[in-house]
Formats: sequence, structure tokens, C-alpha cells
Amino acid sequence: MELPKDPMMLFSFINMKLRDFYPSLDALCQDMQVSKEEIVNRLKAVGFEYNPEQNKFW
Repeated sequence: MELPKDPMMLFSFINMKLRDFYPSLDALCQDMQVSKEEIVNRLKAVGFEYNPEQNKFW
């Protein structure tokens, strides 16, 4: 799956998927066959961090 290139679009896309379809970032990455490291690093570069208790980036 091609992830959005724009960091804010990626943030919105990932959080929507986590909220509506996946119980964790690991489950999302495994199902969508995307790199967890890439998502975490791209969002961290613009100030977002994953919170597993809330299952979202913020």
C-alpha cells in the first residue's frame, strides 16, 4: 500500500485507520504490509509520537 507522502495527511490517515479498523499500530502495519519504522520515523520528524494506550499518534 502506498502511504500518503505529506506528513499531515499521513498523520490523519494512520489515526483514522487506527481508530476505525485496528487495535494497534503493529496490527495495522502487518495487515497493510507497511513499515512500522517508516511510519514512526516520518511522524516523529514532524513532532508526532505513537501512544499505544490511546492507539493513536499525537
